[in-house]
Amino acid sequence: MLDVALLPGEYAVCRLPAGSVLPPRMWHELGDRDVVTVSWTADGVSLICPTTRVPEQAVVETDWRCLRIVGPLDLPLTGTLAALVDPLAQARVDVVAFSTYDTDHVLVPAVRLAEATTALERAGHRIRG
Repeated sequence: MLDVALLPGEYAVCRLPAGSVLPPRMWHELGDRDVVTVSWTADGVSLICPTTRVPEQAVVETDWRCLRIVGPLDLPLTGTLAALVDPLAQARVDVVAFSTYDTDHVLVPAVRLAEATTALERAGHRIRG
């Protein structure tokens, strides 16, 4: 069983051209529960952030909600992300998953949030927030 926090607000999944520079406002005054994650590849920059922080030049998919495993978790711990993704897959809820040093996160479509939290609770997880 995992404790899972539902973070406030909606999130966006963004794509920027390779080599893009993120605006400084991405990092200023992040709330205690805000999450911003960036992945740079040769193909482009992927960004997950609150919808209020989306860069103007980004290609964006919005209306995601963020679920975070309450941590910190041990880095070599296995199976935690699967424990979230498997019940969501069985409920046919789309996910975007990402990890930080301390824990794992899953984005689910805002319109499917009730179904997602129900699926996770049925799998034995506790939802906070």
